Amino acid sequence: MSAWLTVVGIGADGEAGLSDTARQALRAARVIVGAERQLALLPDGIKAERRVWPRPFELAPVLECRGTPVCVLASGDPMFYGVGASLAQQIDPAEMTIIPAPSSVSLAAARLGWPLQQCRVLSLLTQPLATLNTHLHAGGHLLLLVADGAAPAAIARHLTEQGFGPSRMTVLEHLGASTERHLTSTAATWSIAETAKLNLVALALVAEGNTRSLPLTPGLPDEAYRHDGQITKRDARAITLGRLAPRPGELLWDIGAGSGSIGIEWMRSHPDCRAIAVEADAGRQQFITHNRDQLGVPGLQLVAGDAPAALADLPSPDAIFIGGGVTAPGMLAACWGALKPGGRLIANAVTLQAEQVLMAWHAEHGGSLTRIALAQARPLGSFDTWRPALPLMLYEVHKCVADV
Repeated sequence: MSAWLTVVGIGADGEAGLSDTARQALRAARVIVGAERQLALLPDGIKAERRVWPRPFELAPVLECRGTPVCVLASGDPMFYGVGASLAQQIDPAEMTIIPAPSSVSLAAARLGWPLQQCRVLSLLTQPLATLNTHLHAGGHLLLLVADGAAPAAIARHLTEQGFGPSRMTVLEHLGASTERHLTSTAATWSIAETAKLNLVALALVAEGNTRSLPLTPGLPDEAYRHDGQITKRDARAITLGRLAPRPGELLWDIGAGSGSIGIEWMRSHPDCRAIAVEADAGRQQFITHNRDQLGVPGLQLVAGDAPAALADLPSPDAIFIGGGVTAPGMLAACWGALKPGGRLIANAVTLQAEQVLMAWHAEHGGSLTRIALAQARPLGSFDTWRPALPLMLYEVHKCVADV
């Protein structure tokens, strides 16, 4: 089928900012779909039927017109957090023409004089504020897409609570329109309860003197977590995550998650990494929900229940870590059966019984066994000596296509 759909990026300046190609597509369309405020920007001379996106949002107003000349209006660049990306999942690219306009992010960078490639763009349209925490590093520049005029005040409070109150905060309202306005203050002194609904928040991050940013590398300090002692300790955690080897877009099962530290640091390694923490203990479930927000990965999914029964309906993982419960009947078999081909399974053991289970599995399925012995210097009278932690056995195995 030839192209019947044109997705037109439109800015707050309306028709004045459209190219001749975009204007021709709008005049030729039989149906134009967009938000009310976007449709209101079009001149009366355009005679096409105008349809407002339904709530809840769905693509039906476009898909039901397949083969008819249709235009969809999108804010700025349709492929940057825009409706163009949703349409591209349903419609062959050969049936679409996309005409982008400058995005709000491009306009904001131009107004502020910030090199866009040095900025981190985050969408808080559907994500909680806790998502910010992974990205709070002194000297960083963030451009935040937000849902409404109350968001800047909430962001200012959050930054101050996290020790980034001195950060310079600029709210850019109605970018590209004649009513464009910029509001600037530090987060700690922000006093505007509500701005215009259409806004973008720009942050030049400055930390208070005693605020320490946490690194994105594995092995965060144990004190970064709430826990009851059931936590993979810092050095062992760094080794374990090195073996798990997170890659963008991959899913981890963290079984017997305890404080959630493995799944959290897996997700902190890349914004596209996903993790499911499986934990039966109610108290530790509370630790996980606190830790995932405080450490900036609120998208970590928590499954409350005992494995392996709790694993039954979960999506297949690319990697599995068993930090607790390896001796549970059927645990390794259930994990091995669910693991994707090419995936890897890592399990840690500190008891003889857990070691026996892993050694038996190793004898049947191969892999590698590593013994980790760590010690820390501790006082002994007026001197210091080494105090060893419990030795840890780490089992690693990769699932080949032949194992399926």
